[in-house]
Amino acid sequence: MQMIINILNSMPGAVAQGLIWGIMAIGVYITYRILDIADLTVDGSICTGGAVCVMMMISGFDVTTSIIAAIIAGMLAGLVTGILHTFMGIPAILAGILTQLGLYSVNLKIMGKANQALNLKKYDLIVSLQYIRNVPFYKNTILIIAVFSLVLISILYWFFGTERGCSIRATGSNLNMSRAQGINTNFNTVLGLMLSNGIVALSGALLAQYQGFSEVQMGRGAIVIGLAAVIIGKALFGKLFKNFYLQLLGVSLGGVVYYIVYQTVICLGLDPDLLKLLSSVVVAIFLAVPYWKKKYFSKPIKGGAANARTV
Repeated sequence: MQMIINILNSMPGAVAQGLIWGIMAIGVYITYRILDIADLTVDGSICTGGAVCVMMMISGFDVTTSIIAAIIAGMLAGLVTGILHTFMGIPAILAGILTQLGLYSVNLKIMGKANQALNLKKYDLIVSLQYIRNVPFYKNTILIIAVFSLVLISILYWFFGTERGCSIRATGSNLNMSRAQGINTNFNTVLGLMLSNGIVALSGALLAQYQGFSEVQMGRGAIVIGLAAVIIGKALFGKLFKNFYLQLLGVSLGGVVYYIVYQTVICLGLDPDLLKLLSSVVVAIFLAVPYWKKKYFSKPIKGGAANARTV
């Protein structure tokens, strides 16, 4: 009984964190699903967003300006990856690794040390762990992050319905055909990477405020969490959410589901050292399911060989 109470008490915090990481997962969705690129920059750019936001606020800037600066910093990280990939011809996954590696040093220089704290009493934060319970509804972290997510999804839904947004989607769908149609695929790839990492940095800025500090290792394993949220969202809501807006919403909800499961597993007594391993196993299984379905469970087409010979 006490265990159930502990799980229920931990749920508000899990939902809040899940929504924040859900924003990061939306950034991952843009590269992984729309551009068809495995971008590992996010492990560094989420920390960059948090570092820039924290240091801007410590330097006396308001929280809105600090968040905007964090988004711009994330977009610049995506720009670097895009240039490495398109202009220098480096494979996308390796370009992301190189940028992520470089961002470790950049983030250390931004913060001046491995971590920087934000005192809630000194700074006017938008979200915080302490704003989960016993606060006015308009200050509740869950409500604020939910509004952030819905506004972000609405903006992305509008953008990807524009000519530029459709050309980015076409670039990820069929690169060669897009080039044949006169689309500047290199520009679209760079723009998509910038957009993705800007969103990831936004998540990092909110996460740093929520937990009260920015730390140079805070982005380690972020790509796994992002992929888990994308895959869980598709697995749970894919058949219901066909519209692009709802697909993005499903990704956000995937982050919430991931952290609810994450928190439940902790409350049940799983060794925290094994949580990253659990995440990687879950992602691997969900990625393998479509392949298993196709190879082992799909029905063979009758007369396929005969039809092939007649053709």
